[in-house]
Amino acid sequence: MLFSKETYISRRQALADRIGHGIIILPGNNTSPCNYPANGYKYRQDSTFLYYFGQHREGLVGVIDADERKEWLIGDDIDIEDIVWYGSVDSVSDMAAEAGVCNSAPMARLRELTDNAIKQGRKVHFLPPYRHDLMIQITDLLGIHPSGQRAAASMELIHAVCDQRAVKTAGEIAELERACEIGYKMHTTAMRMVSPDVTEQEIAGTISGIAESYGCKVSFQSIVSMHGEIMHGYPGPDKLEAGRLLLCDCGAETNENYCSDHTRTTPVDGVFSQRQKDIYSIVEECHDYALTLAAPGVRWWDVHFGVCRLMTERLKELGLMKGDTDAAIAAGAHAMFMPHGLGHMMGMDVHDMEGFGQSIIGFDEETRPNLEQFGTNCLRFGRRLQEGFVMTDEPGIYFIPALIDEWRTKGHCKEFLNFDMLETYKDFGGIRIEDDILITKDGCRFLGKDQIPYHIADVEAFKASR
Repeated sequence: MLFSKETYISRRQALADRIGHGIIILPGNNTSPCNYPANGYKYRQDSTFLYYFGQHREGLVGVIDADERKEWLIGDDIDIEDIVWYGSVDSVSDMAAEAGVCNSAPMARLRELTDNAIKQGRKVHFLPPYRHDLMIQITDLLGIHPSGQRAAASMELIHAVCDQRAVKTAGEIAELERACEIGYKMHTTAMRMVSPDVTEQEIAGTISGIAESYGCKVSFQSIVSMHGEIMHGYPGPDKLEAGRLLLCDCGAETNENYCSDHTRTTPVDGVFSQRQKDIYSIVEECHDYALTLAAPGVRWWDVHFGVCRLMTERLKELGLMKGDTDAAIAAGAHAMFMPHGLGHMMGMDVHDMEGFGQSIIGFDEETRPNLEQFGTNCLRFGRRLQEGFVMTDEPGIYFIPALIDEWRTKGHCKEFLNFDMLETYKDFGGIRIEDDILITKDGCRFLGKDQIPYHIADVEAFKASR
């Protein structure tokens, strides 16, 4: 376990205090087959289970009785067949003791606990499951069809877990720093490799190896592409071409699930052309401007739109946008260039707790999401920042040919966009700069001991020194 037994005890006690009634079921993950049962994907424990119980073994369920203040670690001990193939592991009772849980039981006991709670008219709290095997388990236990489980999940539990996990402790910050150190190795290696005739897949495979050699795995499928205008441009066998830009968005996950997430855009030639500098410098300025705004009590919504205003002003100076800036922002014209939000929470999930629902983790009664406007509907977080939050700062500018064509045909935002000039940028690609930041008492700071080069002069100097 990453933290002391007392840490996990304290987390569970705080959760029980917050919920106050009923029983809480927190399933861990099971193994997941890739193409047949014995050939599985690399195992990854559920983050919430790991946060409260600290154990990585598959096939476990944590139960907290908020009324009687009892806890169980539920799971079957492995048999001799498993020992032959995978080696011995601690018994469930030993794992329970290590996590400070007083009771352990085989999996059959889980139904007894839930059945008794239901007969007593007590609420069974569970989080919305995201794996189909756990959806089936919830169906078996509670009789709720998978299609209705998200709606039936406990909002009390969701909000309680979100509030606990959102504010990172010193120990968690240290683990996030470790993830960022691995991310630094990944990105600087990728930047060194960028040159004509190297393929996107070569770079992606190399950085994935770094993530696994220093931690668990990549924190998400790496985006490595000359087509930076494609938000999820996954690597292909294409060789890098002189004059192009390579966008690399990747991160690492430590053995304890804590994640990093950075993006860098590197010129294949090692130096930026003037046109590339013109666009890159805007993204660079927006990235740094966000750092001056982000602080406790500030709405991330306002940070996002502050960056959008700056971006609009700079694009007007280049002639790509025109008209009144506030009117352009209100109309969503800036989303032609940045059709995503400025950033998201990060922690034990690279989009931390997003599985609970974007409108829950990222918004509150004061700040509600706008799901109607293109671009703004992809803002994953908008509420006020708190000390201990970890966010990504990731502005970008993209030239998406299909989007340019669609808006031009419809005349959408024509009073704010120079479509004739946009036509000349259809071969440009896209630029994004992303870093992980910790909200501190007075503002924010980068996570990670070393800063991945991102200023134009630093990127070119780094490439020249390889």
